[in-house]
Amino acid sequence: MILHLRGTVLPDGEPRDLWLLGDRVTFVRPAGAADVVTVADGGFLLPGLVDVHTHPGSGDDAGDLSFDPVLFAEHIAAHREAGTTALRFPGLLGEVPAALREAPDAPRMITAGRWLAWAGLSRTAAFHTVTDDLVASAVAEARAHDGWCKLMGDWDFEAAPVPYELLRAVVEGVHAAGGRVAVHCQSAEGVLGAARAGVDSVEHGMGMPQECVALMAAHGTAYVPTLTAFAGSAPLRTGGTARDRLWREGHRTMVRRVREAYDAGVTVLAGTDSAPFGNVATEVEHLIAAGLPAHAAVGAASWTARAFLGLSGLTEGGLADVTVYDADPRLDPGTLRRPRRVVLRGRVVR
Repeated sequence: MILHLRGTVLPDGEPRDLWLLGDRVTFVRPAGAADVVTVADGGFLLPGLVDVHTHPGSGDDAGDLSFDPVLFAEHIAAHREAGTTALRFPGLLGEVPAALREAPDAPRMITAGRWLAWAGLSRTAAFHTVTDDLVASAVAEARAHDGWCKLMGDWDFEAAPVPYELLRAVVEGVHAAGGRVAVHCQSAEGVLGAARAGVDSVEHGMGMPQECVALMAAHGTAYVPTLTAFAGSAPLRTGGTARDRLWREGHRTMVRRVREAYDAGVTVLAGTDSAPFGNVATEVEHLIAAGLPAHAAVGAASWTARAFLGLSGLTEGGLADVTVYDADPRLDPGTLRRPRRVVLRGRVVR
């Protein structure tokens, strides 16, 4: 059976017909094809949504460090139901079950393995994997997973982060192995070190100095601010401690840097880093509120994110991930919450 969709294809904005030959897109009607089923006629055809920073599979209890495959499957299903067809896990408490990764209705998954923390950090969390040899561990994680590793560039606003020389050695080692490096940063010094080292993505960036923007643009470093998570937590930090103040100011800094980064040519991407899962539409709304143009914010959760992760959009021969909407999400981003049809790997899953 060949699936047929007709609508306005984004981001180009051109009304077109497309056919899905298994897991591939074609704009040329297959010759002599009789078994064609039209699953969308009209509306807007968006390359399947992406959440580039999500950690499914763990309970709501902050002290629960177990990985639950059943809960993981539930979280993945919530992403899929929302039209999210690709996910990046920058840190996961367990390995993705092989049967689920290979399931025909499962979102495409890109994992970075464990959270890696340098043993020299002043403080780490229980879910971090502390290592003395950060370079070797990072290379091993990238090779064992989907070409990514995740480092804790810092875990404290005031203590020293991973030294620049060590961070640069990690980047060089992982890049030499064909991998990419995502780095958690919250302190000013931590973000600056990551930006100077040329990491592939800065996650959060709460204390990001303004000079980091140009460095990120020069290195091709993407910015994943995860505003959804911090928009929820920052207002709760009402205390007068230094950490409370830094948390609140860090959230304001992230919001400022989003538009500055975009204007400088930095790739800004949408990642939620929070429950409920399948909520990347909220991140898009936060990016718009931070000053990102609506088309760029939608792209941060669709075609731009897919390109960054090496996944095609709706192009000839591209992957057959399509989310269909009644309205143009670039004009009405709220429509991202209301997909009419979700096609994943060439199959209608909603």
